[in-house]
Amino acid sequence: MQIIRHSEQTLKTALISKNPVLVSQYEKLDAGEQRLMNEAFQPASDLFGPITLHSPSDWITSHPEAPQDFEQFFSDPYRKTPSPDKRSIYIQAIGSLGNTRIISEEYIKWLTGYCKAYFYGLRVKLLEPVPVSATRCSFRVNENTQNLQIHAGDILKFLKKKKPEDAFCIVGITMIDLYPRDSWNFVFGQASLTDGVGIFSFARYGSDFYSMRYEGKVKKLKKTSSSDYSIFNNYYIPEITSVLLLRSCKTLTHEIGHIFGLRHCQWLACLMQGSNHLEEADRRPLNLCPICLRKLQCAVGFSIVERYKVSCGVDSVKRGKWLSE
Repeated sequence: MQIIRHSEQTLKTALISKNPVLVSQYEKLDAGEQRLMNEAFQPASDLFGPITLHSPSDWITSHPEAPQDFEQFFSDPYRKTPSPDKRSIYIQAIGSLGNTRIISEEYIKWLTGYCKAYFYGLRVKLLEPVPVSATRCSFRVNENTQNLQIHAGDILKFLKKKKPEDAFCIVGITMIDLYPRDSWNFVFGQASLTDGVGIFSFARYGSDFYSMRYEGKVKKLKKTSSSDYSIFNNYYIPEITSVLLLRSCKTLTHEIGHIFGLRHCQWLACLMQGSNHLEEADRRPLNLCPICLRKLQCAVGFSIVERYKVSCGVDSVKRGKWLSE
C-alpha cells in the first residue's frame, strides 16, 4: 500500500490560496468553520486522512491528472454555477429501480434526501420515471457479460431535451448497464458539463452482477425493429441492499460534483477521488475533504455549519462538534 501525503504548506495553499482576494474570502468564514477546514493541513488529523493506493490499477496511478486546487477551481472560466433562476437539481429515473413500485419509490426517496443534504441550498426535484422506450436510445447485449446495455450518449440527448427551465442540471439514474460507444465494454456514467446533464447506472453495484448466477444475462437479443424495446419489459433488477444504496449515493454526488466543476481530488481521502474499479470506489469516503468542500461551498453558497446540521452519519457528527466548539 502506498500513502500519498502532501506537506502542510502544499495543503494550506491548495485550500486557502496565496491570492489576497481568496485569502480574504477564507478569513470571512466563522471561527468554527475555519477550524474544521484547517484540519486539512494538520498531520495528526483524525477527520481527513491521506489518500491510500492499494494497487497499480488505482485511479491516480493509471489516470494521471493535474491536481485542481481551490484557486484553479475558482478561476476556471468554463465552470458553471447555479443562478437565482436555475437552482434545481432534477433526477430522472429511467426504467424500474426496484422490483416493486414501493421499493423503487423508497430507493429514490433516499437518494433524493441525500442529494438535498449534500447540495444544501439547492432544490432537488424528481421527474416522473420513464421507460427505456421513451428515450429512443440504442441498446445491445454486452458480449462479455451477456447483460443488456443502453447507450449513454443517446440518454444524454434525451435528458438535454427534457431539462426544465429552472434546472441547474438534470441527472438520469438507471439499473440498466451503460455503454458510451460500440468499442467500449461499459461505463458507470457519463456527463456533459456544458449541457448540465448526466446519466449514471447502478447495475454493477449489485452483489451478484459479476457472478455466474446473475439473472440479467440475455442469451440472444431478439429485436424485431429499432423501436422494439419489449426486451426491457420485466428485465432483471438487482436487490436494493444497504451496500447498493451506499454506492449509489457516492456515485450520484460524485458525478454531480463534476457538473459543478470539481475535478478528481488528489489531495486527501475524499468523495471526489477517482475510482478505477469497485474496490477503490468502496474505499472512498462519503465526505468531501476541506479543499473540495470549499469548492462546493463557493459554487452553491451554503453555510458549512447549516449543511452539516442537516447531514447524517457519525463523521458528520464529529465534524459538527468542531464547528460548534
